[in-house]
Amino acid sequence: MKVYIKILIVPSILVLLTACGYRPSAHYAKRIISEKVYTQVNVSLSDPENSVLIKDALNRALQTRLKRVVTRKKDAKSKIGLSYGDIRFIPLQYDRNGYVIFYQTAISLAFTFENSSVKERRDIIGHYEFPIRPSAIISNDLRLKAIEKGSLKALDEFISYLSVKGVFLDEK
Repeated sequence: MKVYIKILIVPSILVLLTACGYRPSAHYAKRIISEKVYTQVNVSLSDPENSVLIKDALNRALQTRLKRVVTRKKDAKSKIGLSYGDIRFIPLQYDRNGYVIFYQTAISLAFTFENSSVKERRDIIGHYEFPIRPSAIISNDLRLKAIEKGSLKALDEFISYLSVKGVFLDEK
């Protein structure tokens, strides 16, 4: 009986998704972000290694999620700039002895995007929650991982925002 249900449900879902005109958000983001993209991250003098992590995360996301080529400024048709302002570690949960056991990273990023027809600026806060051992401090590795994950979440939100802009370009 379960085999028959699987045989009926899988094709039904496929027909439903293809028949309703579903397109992933990356399809619309590709309408705005050209094939060749230049990325620029403003380096913070107080914490330069975070800037390197954020630039690597941005380049990796463009290559893996949108299949875009990161290139030199003179060869690019689109430009994404990013700078970060504030990084905070917020305690979320304490154990019964009063030690923090769960933190949230809130990283504030300012994105700018421009190509021949669109120029956008957007401030986004990326969040990432992570556990920590009671009475322990946040290690440098854990801190860098939290900053990278929070930056990726902010980047995903920015790409989603560009996807919505791509939908509106499709309607014109």
